[in-house]
Amino acid sequence: MKAIKAGDMIPDFSLPDQDGNMVSISDYLGKKQLVIFFYPQDGSLSCTREACYFRDLMDVFEEADAEVIGISGQSVESHKNFATANNLKYRLLADTNNEVRKLFGVPSTMFGLIPGRVTYVTDRNGKVVFVFNSQTEIQRHADEALKICLLLKKNTRSD
Repeated sequence: MKAIKAGDMIPDFSLPDQDGNMVSISDYLGKKQLVIFFYPQDGSLSCTREACYFRDLMDVFEEADAEVIGISGQSVESHKNFATANNLKYRLLADTNNEVRKLFGVPSTMFGLIPGRVTYVTDRNGKVVFVFNSQTEIQRHADEALKICLLLKKNTRSD
């Protein structure tokens, strides 16, 4: 399992979102920067904090022309309940077989028992420009991703 790193192109994949709509990453290429964050589980304390922190920064992510997408292994129905309960305005993708998690090479922690928490930022073309991997620094996932997105937008404007 080779982990996706900065400089790699994001793999193309499609997964259902919390409303059951299929979302294909290729639909975003050429249009938006992507912030894709893998998280362990809907409803856990840390994951709820992370998801809500991304939610609270959504206006700034939108100003930076970035699309935020959360991915974990729970079902569409679980994601729907999680998104509704926490007023999440971005897509949560159901990777029920952990195929996309494996495609990205997201590591597990705690002796392989807990799915990893990793955030990827891509430019508009799908090139990964930043990866942040931390199970414990929950809010840094959004903070670091936002810094990169704002920098990318600034650099895009000056081209």
